[in-house]
Amino acid sequence: MISLAHTADLDAATQIAARTLLDASFDGDFTDEDWEHGLGGMHALLWEGGELIGHASVVQRRLLHQGRALRTGYVEAVAVRADRRGRGHGAALMSTVERLIRGGYEVGALSSSSDALDFYGARGWELWRGPTSVFGPAGLVRTEEDDGGVFVLPVSADLDPDAPLACDWRDGDVW
Repeated sequence: MISLAHTADLDAATQIAARTLLDASFDGDFTDEDWEHGLGGMHALLWEGGELIGHASVVQRRLLHQGRALRTGYVEAVAVRADRRGRGHGAALMSTVERLIRGGYEVGALSSSSDALDFYGARGWELWRGPTSVFGPAGLVRTEEDDGGVFVLPVSADLDPDAPLACDWRDGDVW
């Protein structure tokens, strides 16, 4: 069963369960900054027998594209417990967050690991082909290391996936 909750409505036990799941799913490579990036929005929580086995969140960000700041539903902290993978749980979580994005944002976006590129592409997410950047304290800075790993889900915004795309600044991984 998938439940939806805003960060403000997650009790301490659920937050601990989500963080524990994410730490395990990313083999210890899920940082405090990564956790922070997934807070402040809506969480899709996949429960099985009272255990949290999947998580994804959508937070609001701004992407800059062709002179516009786009209201973006940014997908963060997507994970399914290792022993429950390959059963459609990731697709169910993504269907839930995609519904949130289509209902409340101009565009969806996410940064994918190389392992998940095919997964998001098969769901209709469009790989961004243009150069990526971040609009940070020093102004606009290219993020070449993120090129080829950013996906968008067009909703109402007119997008050119070959044009430059910039995200708003945040600590840690900016995309």
